[in-house]
Amino acid sequence: MEGSNFVDYVKLFCRSGNGGAGSVHFRHDKLTAKGGPDGGDGGRGGHIILRGNKQLWTLLHLKYRKHIHAKNGKGGSDARRTGGSGTDITLEVPLGTVAKDGDTNELMFEITEEGQQEILIKGGRGGLGNWHFRSATNQVPMHAQEGERGSEGWKILELKLLADVGLVGFPNAGKSTLLSVVSAAKPEIGNYAFTTLVPNLGIVSYHENKSFVMADLPGIIEGAHEGRGLGQRFLRHIERNSMLLFTIAADSDDIRKEYKILLNELKQYNRELLLKPRLLVLTKSDMIDEELQKLIKKELPRTIPHIFISSLTGKNIDKLKDKIWKLLNP
Repeated sequence: MEGSNFVDYVKLFCRSGNGGAGSVHFRHDKLTAKGGPDGGDGGRGGHIILRGNKQLWTLLHLKYRKHIHAKNGKGGSDARRTGGSGTDITLEVPLGTVAKDGDTNELMFEITEEGQQEILIKGGRGGLGNWHFRSATNQVPMHAQEGERGSEGWKILELKLLADVGLVGFPNAGKSTLLSVVSAAKPEIGNYAFTTLVPNLGIVSYHENKSFVMADLPGIIEGAHEGRGLGQRFLRHIERNSMLLFTIAADSDDIRKEYKILLNELKQYNRELLLKPRLLVLTKSDMIDEELQKLIKKELPRTIPHIFISSLTGKNIDKLKDKIWKLLNP
């Protein structure tokens, strides 16, 4: 991942602003020498806020901002005037960003919509001015509240890519080649494992100016749910895909076994992934003849629809788009 522009995990130390102190003040003017209390409240400390921005697709811009500190609130003043609030800090993040507590790893919230705003860490409340403490027995209150201190701590931001279709398969299953053929995306392609180290997104054009987003995801290996290979960092992105294409090379030694391994890795990571629509795509079918294709069909799992394609020759690429569109729009 070194040197990549795609960053899907950052850990930030965040400190919100302190609330301003309440004021101790008594009203006096040319007509009133000794008026009652009129000390105003302190302003709240600045929040640290996350806001969804659909133009972003990575957390790269936050990678080197390890410390985020918001401003303190101002103190209250006379005439019950409230002090100014500390300036909030708003961090723009891609849709699909998940915020977690850095100490407990507890989920705080998810950003899934354009313009959605959530407070990552709240600023301290401003202290009450002495105007609030007047009473029949205490008409000259000489105290006001200090502002509440802000909060601080480590926060984790993780990105789960939002895409209509996720390509799931072992390394070197032909996922990147397929994405390069059906979209304008230019993922790195090579005949060796783990060519794809980060997800790639492409917009696939369909009939009548329709389109859908396809994600080429790093290849699964057995044990990925336990962190092997690219492990859970990859599996996290699958959660945001509307449907999954299980891509297996048609000339694989055991297609059924590969499919079962892929399915088990998703199940072990998150059983809900198995509820998504899925399609088995047999890539590189130009490597086999029609007779062998018929034999392979008999051995395929019957719980999932399938299609043989070739990104090299274009075989069944349009039919694949048709099947995807029907699954996305039942």
